[in-house]
Formats: sequence, C-alpha cells, structure tokens
Amino acid sequence: MVLPGEQARLYRPRPELLPAAHVPSLPHYQRLYQRSVEEPHEFWGDIAKEFYWKRQHTGPFLKYNFDVTKGKIFIEWMKGATTNICYNLLDRNVNEKKLGDKVAFYWEGNEPGDSTKITYRELLHKVCQFANVLRSQGVKKGDRVSIYLPMILELVVAMLACARIGALHSVVFAGFSADSLCERILDCGCSLLITADAFYRGDKLVNLKHIADEAIRKCKDRGSSLKKCIVVKHLGREEITVDGTCSKSPPLKRLCQDVQAPWNPDVDAWWHELMSGASTECEPEWCDAEDELFILYTSGSTGKPKGVLHTVGGYMIFAATSFKYVFDYQPDDVYWCTADIGWITGHSYLTYGPLANGATSVLFEGVPTYPDVGRMWSIIDKYKVTKFYTAPTAIRLLMKYGEEPVKKHSRKSLKVLGTVGEPINPEAWLWYYSVVGEERCPIVDTFWQTETGGHMLTPLPAATPMKPGSATFPFFGVVPAILSESGEELEGEAEGYLVFKQPWPGIMRTLYGKHQQFETVYFKKFPGYYVTGDGCRRDKDGYYWITGRIDDMLNVSGHLLSTAEVESALLEHAAVAEAAVVSHPHPLKGECLYCFVTLREGHEFTKNLTDELKKQVREKIGPIATPDYIQYAPSLPKTRSGKITRRILRKIAKNDQDLGDISTLADPGIIKHLFNSRCDTKQ
Repeated sequence: MVLPGEQARLYRPRPELLPAAHVPSLPHYQRLYQRSVEEPHEFWGDIAKEFYWKRQHTGPFLKYNFDVTKGKIFIEWMKGATTNICYNLLDRNVNEKKLGDKVAFYWEGNEPGDSTKITYRELLHKVCQFANVLRSQGVKKGDRVSIYLPMILELVVAMLACARIGALHSVVFAGFSADSLCERILDCGCSLLITADAFYRGDKLVNLKHIADEAIRKCKDRGSSLKKCIVVKHLGREEITVDGTCSKSPPLKRLCQDVQAPWNPDVDAWWHELMSGASTECEPEWCDAEDELFILYTSGSTGKPKGVLHTVGGYMIFAATSFKYVFDYQPDDVYWCTADIGWITGHSYLTYGPLANGATSVLFEGVPTYPDVGRMWSIIDKYKVTKFYTAPTAIRLLMKYGEEPVKKHSRKSLKVLGTVGEPINPEAWLWYYSVVGEERCPIVDTFWQTETGGHMLTPLPAATPMKPGSATFPFFGVVPAILSESGEELEGEAEGYLVFKQPWPGIMRTLYGKHQQFETVYFKKFPGYYVTGDGCRRDKDGYYWITGRIDDMLNVSGHLLSTAEVESALLEHAAVAEAAVVSHPHPLKGECLYCFVTLREGHEFTKNLTDELKKQVREKIGPIATPDYIQYAPSLPKTRSGKITRRILRKIAKNDQDLGDISTLADPGIIKHLFNSRCDTKQ
C-alpha cells in the first residue's frame, strides 16, 4: 500500500548518474526549456543543423494557426527544406558517423534462444533492397502501404523502405482483426499490403496470413484498389536459403505446427523471393519537410478509427531529440522499448528516435510471461540493457508474481526506467523504482499521444526530482495550460482540461482525408489551443498529473479504445437492441470494458450470449477490446431527450451509489434495478 503523503514525496536521482547526463540539473533544464518556448526558431533550428538537408527551408521556420475562428488550422515547420528520414537514420550513421558495424537491433524471438542481430550496414542494405522491391511493384512517392506484421526485423525494414521512397506506411497492430485491418486499408487507399505467414504470441499460434486474406476479401468487396500482398515467411524461415547477413536458423518451435499459408498467385508474393535479386543500393526520394511520412490509426470517439498523419521534418527532429534527452541516451547504451511497433511508441521510440541517434535497441517478439514470468529480466541481463521503457500494465502484471522472479536476475546494467501508455499508479511506480531499479534508476513517466508524435510531459533522468505517478514537467517546446469548462486558463494549483498553447515539431498535421474532423476534435472546443481530451491536475510544485480521458475513450493496457467502436460491434449482434460501454478500474490493465446491453424481443440473456458477444467484439476489433463484464439492462438510463447518461452507468459499474443529480433522467426507477443486477467485479 502507498502510505498517506507518499505521493507527495520527491524522489531524487542518484548522484552517480549526474556527470554523464545531457541535462545534469533542474536549473539547466529550466534554461533550455525557456529558450525552447521563447525562441523556438533558434532552439529547433540549432537541432535541425544536426541532420542532413538536401535544401534549406525557403519560408518561415515555423508558421501555424491554432485558432479555428481565424481560418483553417495548419502547422508548418521548415517548409521548403528537403531531406529523407531514412537517409538520416541509416546512410549518415553508416557513412559519416562510421557506425556501420554497430548493432542496430538485437532481435529476441518469442522462444528463448530464438535470436539474431542486425548492424546498421546490414539494415541499410536490407532497406535499400526492399525499397527497390516496392518500386518494382509500382509503389511511388505519396502512395500508402499497409504493414501488418509481428515484431520482426522485416517490420522495421518495411517502414524505412517506405520512408526511403517517399511512400506513407500505415502499420496495423498484428493483434487487430480482419475487419480492423480492412477499415484501415480502405480509409487511406493502400495499394499494397505486407504481412507474414504466422507467428507465436506466447504459446498461441496466430495465423496472420489467414486474417490478412479475409481482410483483402472484405476490401475487394468494397472496391479497394489493393493489388498486391507481400508475405514474410516467418514460421517457415528455416526453409529459406539464408544469406548470412541477419538470420540464423531458429529453433524447431517455429515448425512444430505445419502452417500452410493460403496462396493467390495473382496477389501474393514471397518477401524472400522478391528480395533475392534486389540491389543493395537505392537513391532516396528527397522529400519536403512537410511531406507526409506515415499514417497511424487511433480510436475515434465516433467509432471509426482516425488516421493520424505525421510529416517528415518536424517528426524527425522531435522523435530524435526527445529520445536523446528523455532517456539520456549515451553511445554505449543498449535500449529496450517493449511496445509493439503497431502503436506510436514503437514508431517514435523503437524505430525512428533510436535509429536517428545511432542507438542499439532490443526488438522483442514475445510476451512478458512466456515461457515464465522472469522473461523480461532475463532479456535485460542477456543484452545488458541500460534503458528500459515499458507500460504500467506490464509492471502491474509482473507485480502479481512478487519480487522473487525479478531478484533472480542481476539487472545491474539498468540506468534509466521509463513508463508509457497510461498514468502509472503510485503502488506500481514504487515497486518499479524499488524492486526493478533498486532505488538507483530514475523513472521517466512519460505522457504523450499518437497525435503528439513524442513526449509532452516527462521527467528528465538526472534533472527532475520525481513524484510517483506524476508526468512531471513539459518537454522542450511544449507549453501546457489547464483550462476550466468555460475556457479560462487556470493558474497555480488547478484541475481541468489539458491543452497545449503552441505547436512543437512532432505534432500531427491532420487526420488523413478528414481535415474538418481534425479541426473539430482537437481545436474547436477551445479556439487557440490544441485540446488533448485528457483531464489534468497541476500541484503546488508545478507537477502535472493526468486524471484520465474526458471524452468517451478508454485506456486499456495502454491502448486507446473508443466506446462507440465497441458499442457498434455489440450492436451488430442480432440479439442486441442497445449497448453502452463504460470504463471500470482493473488491477492489471488500468481500465477494462464494462458493457450494458438491452436485448431485442424474443432473446434471453445467457452465458452463451455473453460468450458470443465477447467473441464478436474480439473479431470486429481485436483481443485487446474484449469486454471483461457484460450486464443485462432491461433499459438504459437516458435523459428526456433520449441521450444515454454514461456518467450514471460508470457509477453503477463501480457500485458507487453517490449519483449526484438524476432529475434529468426519463426513468430514474431503472437505476435500482441496474445496481441490483451488477456483474461481480471483485478481482
């Protein structure tokens, strides 16, 4: 248990970390921060000089409008400058910085012992080869490519190959369903899909090609222009002639089930066959700083995923700079971010940020508990990991098993610990700090979003005294404010809407094909500000504490889910007349889904129906969206205008009888019935 007052205690980094730090003290941070917000052109201009630009910007360094009342929302950093992000990440590190023989990634497979590594030179060659493959398939600058792969090296290669030729990658998490993949392919008009035969997640076999084929069929039925599917032979990799550059024969676990990938020769092509004759040289496409780099989908409150669009120049310098300072990156570090590349964390802090700094990273295919609960700590020891970045969900999961599995391993290499994806509760923070880090590793508890591209509120390892559960202070160039419901800026200690007052280089530029929705969601509520959708509290010391989503979104195990999307999946079942989904606290996932369903005439609420509904949500969205609780509701509490009052449903889900004002409800009598028929939520 956290003792009263424990949250207010300041935890200070160990003095032995200070000499190596990029930002060695709080006054040093404050000076840099002040310059970054008062003179963004000079601050970011100096950082931009560390990268290669084929041509310098021709207009203003920064031009923007955050106020919908003054016209169209737009953000432009260094417009007119041309560069290539892949060239900066690979060619320069190999040729100018002489890092060709440095390991870019240690790949650790699902099975212990299934591992390989790839150097910067090998990665450059692979990326050039696949970029040539993409060009041979007719992919050109501005085209969209969908990537649906497990955590394997080909995922990084595919992303960087797209970036090299100016195509946009749209990575879809390999845990998503065929429907989810289809929606994303259709939304951005992808012309090509990259997937794999199959992979293991723990001891579960995922037939990825089967799911991809189902998505392709659905896309075709809806008029998609998708013409080609490139397939990585992952489980059957032993059958491939290995060229010796980055693969060794994996253990037999991969072959223990004969996975027959369904095949359509008009659409499908094997990755290794296309790569075998491709040249290892490929001239990069020189792109404007404001050209599109990638689309990444995040849940939208309308129920339809939103295609967040990031551009080349600003994203490059922001991901690189935030990685360098927040993790206090040093050249001899071995860095491990456990996030899947299907999420923004895997884009910014497993791919682009680390490679831009010439870092060595661990890329892990498996799960924290397979084959045992000590897997993460054994990987840390195996590769001598110095900087470790994971989700509060994983920490809470491993806390369940106590200290012994952690203490069986050395972890002496660790220097900095990080958390991402959701606010971390103080108990988990203290366990992470004292058990995993042995009270010698600072924790960087980072707040940011898919839309922001990189860290917004975060400690810096040697500079910032820490408070368990606080996202601490703003990163360079970030100007937060807390607003009241009426839009007034609140000073000092305050709680309200978290907004940002001016752009930073990594901010999204639009929602793909939906600029009006972009303006409505992020700028309309409070003109002149970027609206995060999160509530926030600022304490007397100026530390920021994220209090949760204000809109109808849930954060389940660090994954943002739309309640509307889940409700839509439930309503597709023939038995369901109405559905409402709210969040419920969960000891491991942070939040989980608690669903209320009203049935159509002639249907009975049974365990079989509950199982069917859970299965339906899994198939429509993916396993991460599976509801924990489904409660039968004869009717739902609504206002007289017919709007479902989710505020009341959240109270019922938590068994909180303090309902406040219910005078606006059309039928207050339903509330007692819903309380009496609650699901048993005792964990």
